[in-house]
Order: sequence, then C-alpha cells, then structure tokens
Amino acid sequence: MSERVFLLPDLGEGLSEAEIVEWRVAVGDTVTVDQTVVEVETAKAVVDVPCPYAGRVVALHGAAGEVRPVGQPLITIAALDGDAASGPGGAPEPAGHATYREEERAGSGNVLIGYGTGHGPGRRRRRPRLAAASEPAAVPAPRASSEPVAVVVPTRHGAPAAPLVISPIVRRLAREHGLDLTTVTGTGAGGVVRRADVEAALAVSVPSAAPQPATSDSGDLVIPLAGIRKAIADKLSRSRREIPEVTIWVDADATALLETRAAINAARPEQPVSILALLARICLSGLRRYPQLNARVDTEGQRIVQSAGVHLGIAAQTDRGLVVPVVRDAQRLTTAELAVELAETTVAARAGTLAPARLTGGTFTLNNYGVFGVDGSTPIINHPEAALLGVGRIVDKPWVVDGQLAVRKVVQISLTFDHRVCDGGVAGGFLRHVADCVEQPALLIAAV
Repeated sequence: MSERVFLLPDLGEGLSEAEIVEWRVAVGDTVTVDQTVVEVETAKAVVDVPCPYAGRVVALHGAAGEVRPVGQPLITIAALDGDAASGPGGAPEPAGHATYREEERAGSGNVLIGYGTGHGPGRRRRRPRLAAASEPAAVPAPRASSEPVAVVVPTRHGAPAAPLVISPIVRRLAREHGLDLTTVTGTGAGGVVRRADVEAALAVSVPSAAPQPATSDSGDLVIPLAGIRKAIADKLSRSRREIPEVTIWVDADATALLETRAAINAARPEQPVSILALLARICLSGLRRYPQLNARVDTEGQRIVQSAGVHLGIAAQTDRGLVVPVVRDAQRLTTAELAVELAETTVAARAGTLAPARLTGGTFTLNNYGVFGVDGSTPIINHPEAALLGVGRIVDKPWVVDGQLAVRKVVQISLTFDHRVCDGGVAGGFLRHVADCVEQPALLIAAV
C-alpha cells in the first residue's frame, strides 16, 4: 500500500515548532488535497494546516498539546483502492517519506489556509468529516465570506453531536479554561458557538473548572517560559545582545495635532483617522528624509541593508502577550487608508487571527505606550530592525507659547536606534522632524 508522510511545514519566519491544538481528522478518515487536517499554535498565531495529499489517514503523529518541530512527521496518508497517494492536482506521488515541494522548502507558507498548495486547477472546498465516536469533530474553518458559515457535523455510532465551532480562538479560550464546548449553546448563525457564548458560560462556571497554576514546594508560582512568552523573551534577549541601542527623547506640544485630527474627522466623518494613524504618517515622512533608520544590520554579510519599502510594525498588547503586526509598504497608503489598515490590523492581532506572515518582516516599529498611562520609556528594538519610535500619553502641561505660560497638550516622544546604522545627527534629525510635525502638522504637506 502506497503511503505519504506529510511533514510539519515552515509556518513563518523564525518559527521552528508548533503546538498541536486540535486534530480535524482521525485515523481512517478520507481526506482531499488542501483539506485542513490539524490546527496548530505557534508563538505568533493559531494556524489551520491543510494536507497536500489525498487518501486515507493511517497515522497522526502527535497528540493535542504536544509540540512538534518543523520538518517532523505530522500525518501519514495512504492511497485509496490501491492507487498511489495523490498530491496537488491529483497527480500520483511516489511512495515513502514525503519530500517538500518547492514552496515549502522556500518557506513561502503556501501550504497554509488562504494560500492553497499552488498546484491544481483551483481551490477545493473543504468537507466536514464524520466524527469518531471517541473524539468530538471540529468544524472546518469558514470559507472566504463576509457572512458566518453554519456547518452541520453528522455523527455515527450514536455519539453526541459535536459543538458547532468555527473560530480557533473560541476553541482555545474554552480549552484554557477547561470548558466543555458540548455544554455551550451557540447563538451564532446556525447555532455556531461564538466567543461571547464561551465568555458567558465561563462567567457562570465554577472557578475550579479552570486549570490551576503550578506551585513549587516553597509555594512559589511557577510559570513555564513557553509559547509566545518564550518567543518574546528570545527575541528581546537577542536584541539586547546584538544591538548597541541608544534612546533619545523630546517633549512636544501636540495641541495642533489634536486639532488637526478633529478637523479631519469633522470634514470626513465617514473616514475618521486616529492619532496613531497621524503619528504613523509622520513616521513615514521622517523615514523618507532619513532612510538610514529604515534598515537592518546583516551581521553575517557585514553590511547594512536599507529597505526600499516601509513595512511598519505596530506594537500591540494582546491576551497572549506583546506582538508586532506589520503593515507592509505603508508608504503607499493614504492617511485614510492607513487609519483603516491600522485599526483592522490591531483588532485582528488582539483576536489572534493574523497569519504568521503578518507578524514578521517589519522594518520600523511605532510603539504607542501612552495607552498604558505612562509618559516615557526606553523600549527595546524589535530585532532585526534598526529603530523604534515610542509615544507617551498626551497630557495637559504648562508650556511657554509666545513668551507666555499656557496649558497645552504635551507628549513625550522617544527614538531608540541602532548606533551601527547611524550616528546622533541622523537620529536627532529624525526625532526633531517628528516633533516638529506633531507641533505643526502643516509641515507634513511641505514634506511631501
């Protein structure tokens, strides 16, 4: 019998492993090309993984909660009725251990849901599977649509119907709190269980249902450094080890910036802009003047690489930890487009629905730590970038205007930069340009 072993693919830049969250298939199930077979969680996101082979499942390599390294066996597929196990487009694949296709070896992420395998005449529609009697069936991820999709999952052997759950966030939330989803009534279209349903169920559940943290013999709380916390720790530690960083800062009068935002939103209430969007626009203007900061240091090649486009990272605090989603080629967007993209990106980041590729590849980061009620900070650079602009809270402070004291909206702005890519003149020039544009937004027009 011909068999193919599908290896855990590269799920994004710098990701070497993933935790199995939930199998979507069981041994004995029949799968088609591009059908989602497992949901995994990396240090960056929850990802649906489709299988590039069609046939019958003969082995699942790993259980829920187990961490699997990239390139290790994930699932074994056997041919149906003596045919060779088929790959993308129905073409027979040779028997034996699976060999990555070109996209996988290149780490393109083409095997992930939303991209397809890159072969075959078109996307195949994923089919719900029959649930094994001993295992609740998971509902396949929804198709591209603006409306919720209700999926009916049949059962066999008299097993209870599986809960209708589409969102991996809902499943993870229930799992983390020890909540049985079969006890939750879905209020979504077709009975789909929504996040609000899980949160409502948790609000009335007994506290002991949630897993208890581990404690040492002395009573200390022991928290494993794993998942996204481990990824954050590793990246920040590397940043501090490799980058000779310097932080400079300045106070700026943001009164005119707030007035400008109010005027824009009054003129176009259907396309409101946020302060973050205006600060992003100012950053883009500064990077046009000082491209040295939109760069990275290639230590192996002993060179500095200045990026042609600005892939703007936005530091966002989420329930899973700090992430930096990226808006690619932000310099091509208008201010209104930038506002929409930033809003949608931060919402998706906090919901945990961004693909891993959206959380890597930034060239410059904007960090609005003012939302935490603090004035200043010396943030750590998001390696391998060369600079990060931090913005504190905007508060009323006494300020000298035309020789007279006045109460103004004041903000502290800081720039942390890699001293290898530039010296103080460039860094100071960039920060001064940002501060001048905050105080006199009309300068943005002159800078275009």
